[in-house]
Amino acid sequence: MIILKDILYKVAIEAVKGSTEMCINKIEFDSRKVVENDVFIAIRGTVSNGHDFIETAINLGAIVIVCDSFPEVIVTGITYIQVKDTNTALAFLAANYYGNPSQNLKLVGITGTNGKTTIASLLYQLFQKAGYKVGLLSTVKIVVDDKEYKATHTTPDSLTINYYLAEMSEMGVEYCFMEVSSHGIHQKRTEGLQFVGGVFTNLSHDHLDYHPTFAEYRDVKKSFFDNLPKNAFALSNIDDKNGAVMMQNTKARKLSYALKTYADYKAIIIENQLSGLLLKINEQEVWVRLIGTFNAYNLLAIYGVAIELGIEKLEVLRLLSELESVSGRFQFIVSEENITAIVDYAHTPDALENVLSTINDIRTRNEQLITIVGCGGDRDKTKRPIMANIASEMSDKAILTSDNPRTENPETIIAEMEAGITAVNYKKYMSIVDRKQAIKTACQLAKSGDIILIAGKGHETYQEINGVRHDFDDMQIVKEILEQLNK
Repeated sequence: MIILKDILYKVAIEAVKGSTEMCINKIEFDSRKVVENDVFIAIRGTVSNGHDFIETAINLGAIVIVCDSFPEVIVTGITYIQVKDTNTALAFLAANYYGNPSQNLKLVGITGTNGKTTIASLLYQLFQKAGYKVGLLSTVKIVVDDKEYKATHTTPDSLTINYYLAEMSEMGVEYCFMEVSSHGIHQKRTEGLQFVGGVFTNLSHDHLDYHPTFAEYRDVKKSFFDNLPKNAFALSNIDDKNGAVMMQNTKARKLSYALKTYADYKAIIIENQLSGLLLKINEQEVWVRLIGTFNAYNLLAIYGVAIELGIEKLEVLRLLSELESVSGRFQFIVSEENITAIVDYAHTPDALENVLSTINDIRTRNEQLITIVGCGGDRDKTKRPIMANIASEMSDKAILTSDNPRTENPETIIAEMEAGITAVNYKKYMSIVDRKQAIKTACQLAKSGDIILIAGKGHETYQEINGVRHDFDDMQIVKEILEQLNK
């Protein structure tokens, strides 16, 4: 039995109409899910305003309404709680409702443009190999110890986060690694959570469809570190020009990692091959199965977090050497005809450039590099010409195609990408709207020894067209096409 007043701890209340002594069932911010004795929180979203559904929620049985302004009609017997910001209120109500589960385990948040999924997923893998019960909240999946659930957002809503953290707490999970997106921070989904550490990876062009300026995008990321407590650690990539900015106002213990400059955690790349990396981390060498400079940064962050959480240095190095790549992150196969196909989630200019640089550093230049790339619909349009320019500039052939067009015309998206291709690279690119046909064409063009990069969708197993998700798995499709061509 949960009493309303017991879940109001830390909620910034401006006014109350009604009693806070009543028993409540559960919390909802989607009026369609409301049942008898629920608390309904009216969220002002980007698509709809929850305040428009207060009457619907009451008709379905809500007995408590949390809002930022009282409705014109006040219903007798209903408790109305006015707060400054309903997103923040939701975060604290959710944490209180589930018994503040983040306090029962060691929660580490990873934020930045690129690398969040890899770092969170590999930390989960490393700590599991070290014998701990571990949780993961990521773009790819949610994991409670060894039980997997499907993820729908990079950073889930506050109710979902606390629901899974509560399950982790019940299961005796000791550590949880969580991707923290700019959307999640901005919408206050991480409020009310107790973090023992935070990691900053890098910052580049992304989500400018949501954030009006790059400065706001940066400052939202920074606010995550501003809010870390004194007893937490803040680990930042200081090779990134924004790495020092993230640390400016944090109360947490400041730590750094870098490949190019002096840092608390420093690495040098000794060898970079398609089979892996030989790194020297803080003067000790380790061979790892992951590839590329961007993964050297990821592994260095993982090393730093593991040390800060108390695992012995040599044990961390041993565990690093056993880590396997994350689904859709530089995942590759080699066909019988010796054609290498790489699938990567790179969907920002910076990420695409990193992946192509990695491939170009490893290859002999006696082979072709064919890149397939698209840009998502209903998202930041300014990166489209930049992505196409990078693909055509850094590859022998570039095929522009559909990613997840969503509600946009894919031909329009591709036309906007084509605008970024310089005259010198016109002969190096082609446009094929159908993604499967684009992959098939790349496989047909490839000869023994050639490399195909399929960028943008990575781990995703669907393609979203006109609001409908169709089964589509880049890795599965390229495997099938290469096998058919070999017959």
